[in-house]
Amino acid sequence: MAVFDTPQEAFGALRPVCVQLTKVPTVENVERLHAQLQAVSDSALQELQEYVLFPLRFTLKTPGRKRERVVQSVVECLTALLSTTCVRQPDLLLELFSELCLCLASPSSPHQLAPWPEEVKQAVIQALLALLHSAYGDILLSLYQPSNLPQLGFAVSLLLTVAEQEKAKPLKLLALKCLQCLILQCDCPEDHRPLDAEERRQCGDLFASFLPGLSIALSQIITADVKQGHAVVVSALKLFSQAVSVVMADEQLAQVPAQREKPASERSKISELIVHRSPNWAKSTAAKLSVLIQKVVAFVSVHPHWKARQALVEVVGLLTSTCALSLAESVGPLLKALVSLVNDERPAIGVQSREALKGLAAQGTLTENRLLADVLLEDLHSLATALPRLMESQDDQGKLSTLNLLLGYVKLLGPSVNVALASASHLQRLSRALVQVLELDVTDVKVVEERRWASAGAWGEPPGPPSESFPAGGHGQRKRFRFFAEERVLSLLQQICRALGYHGNLYLLVDHFMALYRESALYRKQAAMVVNELVTGAAGLEVDVLQEWESGLSAEDLRGVVASVLEEYMDQANWHLVTSTEAEDSTEEALGKEARLLAVSSGARRQPFRSSDPRPSVRSMNSHIWQISIQLEGVARFACALQGDFRLLLISALYPVLEKAGDPVLLLSRTAEAALVSLCRACGYPSVPELINQNADYLVNSISLELRHRAHESRASRVLEAMLRHSDAEVLPLVEDVVRDTLARLDQCHSDRVSPFLSVMHTLMIRLVFWSSLGHLAKEGLEVRSGFMSGAVWPHNLAPAAQQTTPEAMEEFFQSYIKQKRMAEGNLSDSEEEEKGEQLQSPEPEADEETDARESRLPPRAQTAKEVMERCVHLLSAKSLRVRLKVLDTLELCVLVLSPHENVLLPLAHRAWPPLVSRLTNDDPLAVLRAFQVLCTLGAHSGDFLRRRFSKEVLPKLAGSLASQVPVSARAGPVYSHTLAFKLQLAVLQGLGPLCQTLDLGENDLSHVLEAGLPYLSARQPGKLQDAACSLFLHLMQMDPDAVWLFLSSVWCPHPYEPPHPTLAPVKLGGMGKKRNEFTDNVQHLLGELHRGEAGGSP
Repeated sequence: MAVFDTPQEAFGALRPVCVQLTKVPTVENVERLHAQLQAVSDSALQELQEYVLFPLRFTLKTPGRKRERVVQSVVECLTALLSTTCVRQPDLLLELFSELCLCLASPSSPHQLAPWPEEVKQAVIQALLALLHSAYGDILLSLYQPSNLPQLGFAVSLLLTVAEQEKAKPLKLLALKCLQCLILQCDCPEDHRPLDAEERRQCGDLFASFLPGLSIALSQIITADVKQGHAVVVSALKLFSQAVSVVMADEQLAQVPAQREKPASERSKISELIVHRSPNWAKSTAAKLSVLIQKVVAFVSVHPHWKARQALVEVVGLLTSTCALSLAESVGPLLKALVSLVNDERPAIGVQSREALKGLAAQGTLTENRLLADVLLEDLHSLATALPRLMESQDDQGKLSTLNLLLGYVKLLGPSVNVALASASHLQRLSRALVQVLELDVTDVKVVEERRWASAGAWGEPPGPPSESFPAGGHGQRKRFRFFAEERVLSLLQQICRALGYHGNLYLLVDHFMALYRESALYRKQAAMVVNELVTGAAGLEVDVLQEWESGLSAEDLRGVVASVLEEYMDQANWHLVTSTEAEDSTEEALGKEARLLAVSSGARRQPFRSSDPRPSVRSMNSHIWQISIQLEGVARFACALQGDFRLLLISALYPVLEKAGDPVLLLSRTAEAALVSLCRACGYPSVPELINQNADYLVNSISLELRHRAHESRASRVLEAMLRHSDAEVLPLVEDVVRDTLARLDQCHSDRVSPFLSVMHTLMIRLVFWSSLGHLAKEGLEVRSGFMSGAVWPHNLAPAAQQTTPEAMEEFFQSYIKQKRMAEGNLSDSEEEEKGEQLQSPEPEADEETDARESRLPPRAQTAKEVMERCVHLLSAKSLRVRLKVLDTLELCVLVLSPHENVLLPLAHRAWPPLVSRLTNDDPLAVLRAFQVLCTLGAHSGDFLRRRFSKEVLPKLAGSLASQVPVSARAGPVYSHTLAFKLQLAVLQGLGPLCQTLDLGENDLSHVLEAGLPYLSARQPGKLQDAACSLFLHLMQMDPDAVWLFLSSVWCPHPYEPPHPTLAPVKLGGMGKKRNEFTDNVQHLLGELHRGEAGGSP
């Protein structure tokens, strides 16, 4: 399109369009003019500005109702024109300004907005913005004459109404931007002529008339719903501070005369509208602004978006630098805002806040000739006074704001905080507030219920090294507090305590909080948490400070404080608290009398145990657990704080920490293990086992002394258990004597006191299994046992070695068989009779001597396992169910350790057999399940030693029990899979096949097993039981595939078998000709597996 550079050419092109628009004001004509303007150069358009404005202004002034599209297109064309030209006449500026304002107002009620769509309003405000930018210098300032005050007030009112009432965010932002430009505070990139002092004073006088309405409306916009977005808040906040700084500037108010100048008569009415900013007016306005500033600051300082908080820092800096004297009442809230933002989660905001505070401190004085430190101390005193009430009444967000403020005061004051701490009343209020807000919720039953052994399998596989399982100084389970749930609140409280420990008088603070610790059990946990953080801060760990303090505590002084706190923590009254009920054995005994079940039978209902003995409440046990846990965390923190200097305190701390590491409560053991890691790293030990081994002499001596006192037996056993659990094989020679002492105490004590000693033996056996040079055998045992419990999979890897026969082995077998048969029939030759007589008359003493020698040369670990197993045999019939279960677990581990020493294992197995059978046939279902697992392990490592005993004493009862439970499981619903009866059925079906295969049972026994397992192939049984039954049949196939095939074919035969020759009789099987039934699918699957196995094994 051609460009018209000269006014003459431009006029020739624009005239027809302007004339047509004047005659017919339609959208099309306006758009045609808009398009034509783009073809005119800026210089030519400047000359024709008023000519082009005429049809546009004429269209807007036309009386009557105007169409929305027409108004919008005219205003957009006007914006385009003003963006490329300058307004050079004051009258034209004022007229255009008034006409555009009238477009926003309703014709019927000018104080309200016109009912235009948002697009029209946005176009009008954009035109206003373009108009204000098109006027420069004196032309623009002509608009700010006292005579134009009504027009300016009208525009401010309309724009505030748009920003406050409209919902569209772009429209609100545009209105606020236009207001910012209207008060001559535009921050656009265009150059604006700066105002001199006199011009700023005149504008301040003029804008003072708008300040009340402007500040109130903007404060409402700022504190509106956060859903309006952070951009609106930021824009309104800047406009609020700019308006206040223009009107309330200290420099201007100091130059305002005390008396108003008398106005000229012709302008007296308008001049009366102009506010005289006298001292009285300034004082009254500052008081009213103080309310709004406090409201705005309180809202924005906790705004979720960081840009809003960042804008607040800039606002505070502007107001404190320009209006510190006039807004003296607001300096406190503004300063609090800066202090609270020092610890903002966004580092950039914290840096800006610190720089602003440093700038204020550099001024020397703030208001009323007060130093910054004096103001901070006064505010800290006020906050400490109100802190208990605020912590009780505020929500989490309010607590965050208050604690941020407190942390900011402590950081900014630095060592000067001791001035506030020296006041007993303020220290009391501060400590009460911290103790109050840190109160723990001790109603969670899970903390009391969770036990350490619940997290390990029945085989008790040892956990990984603590250095891998726990971070240094780990805190274990998350704490739950009564008065807050936000993690950031706890983080702030920790930072406050560390900052106090870093800057404050540590002796004073620790003495005060330890006095609270001793004062009441209600404050004990909270006071301990505070003391832990104080010491951490005093050591300079995990503390963020604004200024380094050279005169901190020396290492010797810090060690002295830690030693006194540790002594208090580990006092008998604070360390050995009731964390669990001690009546479990009697409860289980009562339960055991109610539930005497055969093998896997179920149905006996347990009656709830009732006792009149007083028991500790769940709340008190929970409270004790958390108290000890916090004290253990303190030990870890103290070690990190002292580092190598903690070695001097290690002797007094290691034994109690190991005692809690062996505690059955999961939270305590986990926290103690984390503390061990911290002790190890702080004292320079390479690992936790090394820490234990190098201090084993002290620990063993303490255990031996404790074992002499009946009241301390359980504590000593926990320490020994923790030593074994967290050390390596090198600790065994070191604890050999104390293990023997423990076995001796086990022989002497009654059944109600054996539980702690059994826990030690159980842990010892776990460690022996995994430490032993025969670790591969233990691993193989684990695989065998996992195979017992596995699903229905063809068990090729469990096939006995006897199936892989060689010709030489077969020849030797038959020769031995013939010889034994002849001996049984008495058909022997003379030489054979003499040889037999010699064998009967003179048994070889050398063989007995060799056996005794081998037994005497038993390795120490096997000897220990033998002694433990002997005790387990005696305790298998204990009254307490808990003891019986622990004994069965330990017995299983003993079998694994002694599996290479058959001469020792088999006699012990013979002694253990009668009580083990009693556990299998006449005990609680839990004991039956565990005893069956022991039987599977014993059978896997004793060969055919148990074959006859098992087939005679156990197998009939197991088969009968399985048969009796068939109708129960067939009718059961989905909930049945969670019952103990189901678990027993599943364990027996999964373990019976491998056990029969290992013991190499005969044909009669196999037939009993097949009959017992057949009902579980029914489709009516639960799916897991069907899979377990299939697994049973697959294992039996490895023993006698022909018998299993014949048995299954008698149940259901998928196809008839034709004889290979007519002379042969036809094969008739029981399952031929039967219709499909509940057993068909599983039987067909098993027969298919059998045929595939035979095909795979055939050449």
